[in-house]
Amino acid sequence: MQPLRNTIEKGFTLVELLIVVIILALLAAIVVPQFASSTDDAKLASLDTTLGNIRSAVDLYYQQHGEYPGELTAVDAACTGTAGTGTGGAGAQGAQAFLDQMSLYTDADGGACSVKDANFQFGPYLKKNTLPPNPITTVSTLEVINTGDLLMAGTGANLGWKYDYVVGKFIANDTTDPDAAGPLPSYDQR
Repeated sequence: MQPLRNTIEKGFTLVELLIVVIILALLAAIVVPQFASSTDDAKLASLDTTLGNIRSAVDLYYQQHGEYPGELTAVDAACTGTAGTGTGGAGAQGAQAFLDQMSLYTDADGGACSVKDANFQFGPYLKKNTLPPNPITTVSTLEVINTGDLLMAGTGANLGWKYDYVVGKFIANDTTDPDAAGPLPSYDQR
C-alpha cells in the first residue's frame, strides 16, 4: 500500500485577485471614455459631411438658377408629371419649395417637376425628397427664414436644420455647427 501524500493545491490569494481586479478596472477607466468620444467624433464628422453635401447642392442650384432654392415657388403648371407644391418664402411653404426644388427636376424659374423634359432640365440636387436627419439631434425638420444674416446661429432648441434663402446659408439648427456663430458643445474637440 502506498502512503498518502499530503498535497497542497496552489491557488490565487485574495491579494493577487484584488491586484488583477484593480488592473482591469484601471484599463476599463482608460478605454471606455475613448469609445464615448469616438462616438461624438463620428457624429460631428457625419454632421460636417451632411452639411457639406447640402451646401454644395444649394450652391449648384444657385449657379444654375441665379436664386437660392426656397425663395421662389416650386409650383409649375407646365409640369407633365407631379409638380412641386411649395409656394416659397419663409416658413413651411419655403421649406416645401426648398425640398421640391432640391429633389425634383427644375426649370430656370425654380418650378419643380418629377419628369425631366426640355423645360425641366436642372437637378435633382438631392437623391431623396426628404432631408437627412441632423446626426447630433436626429431631427430632420427644416426652418426657412429670410433675414439675410450670414452669421445666423442655431436656435439651440435641438431642431434639425435652418436655412436662409436670401444668402443661401444652411446650418444645423442647434449649437453644433462650427460655421454658426453660436457656442460649440463641450464634446466638440475642435
